[in-house]
Amino acid sequence: MTKLSSLGFAKGVNCEAIVTTLNSDGTPNAAPMGMQMKDEQHLTLNVYNTAQTCQNLKVTKCAVVNLTNSINVYFRSTFKEANQNGKIPSAWFVKSDMVEAPRLRDADAAIEVAVTSLSLGEERTVFNCKVEGVSAKEQLPQVYCRALPLAIEAVTHATRVKAFMHDPEKQAQVTELIDLIGSHAKIVERVAPNSAFTAVFHDLEKLIQTWRTQP
Repeated sequence: MTKLSSLGFAKGVNCEAIVTTLNSDGTPNAAPMGMQMKDEQHLTLNVYNTAQTCQNLKVTKCAVVNLTNSINVYFRSTFKEANQNGKIPSAWFVKSDMVEAPRLRDADAAIEVAVTSLSLGEERTVFNCKVEGVSAKEQLPQVYCRALPLAIEAVTHATRVKAFMHDPEKQAQVTELIDLIGSHAKIVERVAPNSAFTAVFHDLEKLIQTWRTQP
């Protein structure tokens, strides 16, 4: 079985990937989540208590950790409202092999995990998970492009913008985050013009304007 360390995981290092789970109505859910490798057979997922992923993990006790460099998948799994009808396309998902959770059809690697225990905190729940199976595509090395990490940072900043937009005490932070997103956008426009990355920044700008007008 492919080792977690060969996929970029390392002990004590915070990582992010798209975690897919099954909703109570049988539909698939996907969202970026933070995690750490405990050892080659175990991951811990650090999930906000308010997230749908948290509720699903408590019920189904399993998930798939999907590794992908697709900024479109990262963006649209973060902000469901960016999708048609506010739902991630069902065509993105296929059935996994070892657990009762969907996986992303086009993921570069899929790590199927089962929850062994959990620790409930005030804001987040830590799920301890055992790796049940790993599948990974054989890929040639890829050149480095600054657009990908900048776009991911922008999407992460935007989650805070959405959460803080109408909090009077956090308007300075909102302004700072929006400025950072704009700074990232200028760099991405220069290094990857007319790309999927610039499209994400255009969509983020529209979302931010929408959040401004919402009560």
